[in-house]
Amino acid sequence: MQSLAIIGSQWGDEGKGKITDLLGAKCDVVVRYQGGNNAGHTIIVGDKKIVLHLIPSGVLHSHCVSVIGHGVVFDPEAFAKELKTVEGAGITLTRENLKISENCSIITFYNKLLDGQREAKGPVKIGTTGKGIGPCYEDKISRKGIKLKDIFDLENLKQKLAANLIEKEALFKNLYQCEYPSVDEEAARLFELGHAIKQFATDTFSFLDKSVSENKKVLYEGAQGVLLDIDYGTYPFVTSSSTSCGGVYTGAGVPGKTINEVLGITKAYTTRVGEGPFPTELFDSTGEFIQNKGHEFGATTGRKRRCGWLDLPLLKYTVKASNLTSIALTKLDILSGMDELKVCYAYEYNGEKIDCAYPGIDLSKVKPLYKDLTPFKDEFKTDSLSGELESYIKEIETFIGIPVGIIAYGPERSEIKFRKDYF
Repeated sequence: MQSLAIIGSQWGDEGKGKITDLLGAKCDVVVRYQGGNNAGHTIIVGDKKIVLHLIPSGVLHSHCVSVIGHGVVFDPEAFAKELKTVEGAGITLTRENLKISENCSIITFYNKLLDGQREAKGPVKIGTTGKGIGPCYEDKISRKGIKLKDIFDLENLKQKLAANLIEKEALFKNLYQCEYPSVDEEAARLFELGHAIKQFATDTFSFLDKSVSENKKVLYEGAQGVLLDIDYGTYPFVTSSSTSCGGVYTGAGVPGKTINEVLGITKAYTTRVGEGPFPTELFDSTGEFIQNKGHEFGATTGRKRRCGWLDLPLLKYTVKASNLTSIALTKLDILSGMDELKVCYAYEYNGEKIDCAYPGIDLSKVKPLYKDLTPFKDEFKTDSLSGELESYIKEIETFIGIPVGIIAYGPERSEIKFRKDYF
């Protein structure tokens, strides 16, 4: 196998970081292809905890080249801080092992300000991180965006920022009545930040094309999850990028190339951060128990994650929507030892019973139907699993039609078991 995409199969926060880290050790190239610093991948290495927001997990392996593709929206200030954190952990980054697409869209201060004002003063709260992700993608689609290559030329940057600010200025002055930096101030800030970034800026399209042609082993690392995809997710409570497998082709730059394996990272239960419908959400002591035992707090914002039983109709949908070929089932240790164990196997919706969600379904109006399973009490001290846990895994595999290739039962690299060979 030469290529693998790692996709979140739920609403994000499934534990993609440590899986990417382990599989990245077997790869030549790791590519981040969408989203921005609104995502956080937490990786535990020995006694060190590293949270990556923009930089791909491949940087933890000296033989691996990490690539930030043009589908990523890039905050230069956030990158500068993360660069210091990574280098402070003893990891050396150079142009040879970290490459950032010159065509990445830049998150400006105006994007972040607009994001925050909308969430604070707008009629509907989406539950954004306030990092400016959505407004930056808006600039990109409306053809007014700032690209990474633009911040290396001060006069050109000023011209583009002036054109970019025209509409936003009306909103800042008249609707939100907030202060904002001048074009000269914002241009100077971005230009200064560009000094530390320029060494990494490159033509990543050609680099990846060459890597694939030379049969390099390439891993594509996604952020968030399919249920937050701008097209496939629970709109409007979604992110602003293509979090499904389709985002690899548009955001990394490998159109027409075959991806051999699409691995969906799946929590053994379901969580969600922020607003939006959540059919299996638990509002009782069981939900609170899962939240506390699972340390369910966002890596980027620290917000509590809402918790509920595993939702199989949604999981079957993401398998189809993102062409998943196997899944990694994470955080099984959190469910171990519970007095009860349930999965949602279908919905009652508009007078019908359905076992697979679809785009546009109003999840706030579905009634989840549950199946009781025998709880498992595994301590994961040996390679063998209990019959109860094997039955839980088999229930999932049979329902979604693809295998569980990996199980994870803790944050450490050692607490992962491969049931399938990758690379």
